[in-house]
Amino acid sequence: MASNLQSLNSNHLNYVIIVAGGSGSRMQSNLPKQFLLLNGKPVLMHTIEAFEQSAFKPGIILVLPEAYHTYWHQLIEEYSFTIPHQLVTGGETRFHSVKKGLDLITDTDALVAVQDAVRPLVSPAIIDDAYRCAAEHGTAVVAVKSRDSIRQVRDGKSVSLIRDEIYLVQTPQTFKASLLRKAYEQPFNSTFTDDASVVEQYGAEIKLTEGDHSNIKITFPEDIAIAELLLNKKPQL
Repeated sequence: MASNLQSLNSNHLNYVIIVAGGSGSRMQSNLPKQFLLLNGKPVLMHTIEAFEQSAFKPGIILVLPEAYHTYWHQLIEEYSFTIPHQLVTGGETRFHSVKKGLDLITDTDALVAVQDAVRPLVSPAIIDDAYRCAAEHGTAVVAVKSRDSIRQVRDGKSVSLIRDEIYLVQTPQTFKASLLRKAYEQPFNSTFTDDASVVEQYGAEIKLTEGDHSNIKITFPEDIAIAELLLNKKPQL
């Protein structure tokens, strides 16, 4: 096993569960989108690097379909990727994958972020703000205000919504471990689209923290080109 894969230990006060279950179907690619190259390096490695640069220094848990574990090991060697993390086999849905990641975290006082593997442009500053908010309020969900006018279809008719009241949700979504664990003890429900919906169903209030419109999710082929453009505009460390 590659030397950067590790077992979690009590040295960590914070964690991130990076969920990498994407199949790549909408990318018109046989390769899952978390492995596609972005500026010459797999998307997933950019995402992990952002958390490694966080001031909160979380223990990193990567949840990946078992069929791609060997391929990930190969990429680690090929790109000399040395950031420590623990690899876990994913579940049937995102909900079940997050639960598997949570099973590795025993410290109920920890803060736990959940991150889409295919949001490689998230900044350490956004990550740190989310951890701080979660420490104070128990929950922190990164989001941005909609830039577009919004309409909702009800009973076959479209109605206008107030744009200033609409937020587009991103990741990370960060919580106190004790709260997140209790929320994920609920039975799976198809209405659970993200961690915030699980925690809200449990009864907790969701606090929003400011995201960035550049924190895009790699979903379609054109998103790689957009991400490369945005990445090349970032100041180099």
